Amino acid sequence: MGGRKARRLKGFSVGGGFRGVVADVKVVPLVDILLVLLVIFMIIPRHQSGLDARLPRPAVSKTVQPVPVVVQVLADGTLRINQDPVSSEALAQRLGDVFKFRADHAIFVRGDSTVEFSRIPSVIDAINAAGLAPAG
Repeated sequence: MGGRKARRLKGFSVGGGFRGVVADVKVVPLVDILLVLLVIFMIIPRHQSGLDARLPRPAVSKTVQPVPVVVQVLADGTLRINQDPVSSEALAQRLGDVFKFRADHAIFVRGDSTVEFSRIPSVIDAINAAGLAPAG
């Protein structure tokens, strides 16, 4: 019973020899186990069926998207709110009426290409006076 005989213990080889005690891990049994586990986890999800879930349906209601409010400054200097003519003196009051019952206070200012830029700040001031800042 020399020290040269190797013992096998569950995939490990423990043996002596001229180098002393050496432990080797046998890789083939470990790879076999990993492949079996891989196949098991690939097959299981295909055979599972979940429970039928009855989710609540959202209420079908037509939500009306609000029309964006656009203040137009035309080439001749007249103002319009969504194509409705308005005077520059009544602009702040009219915008307050338009936005009284609206949740969003988004407002846009559009000027014709020939409008002088000096006309636009007075429109933005009227928007700020109505409490609708900032304007885009």
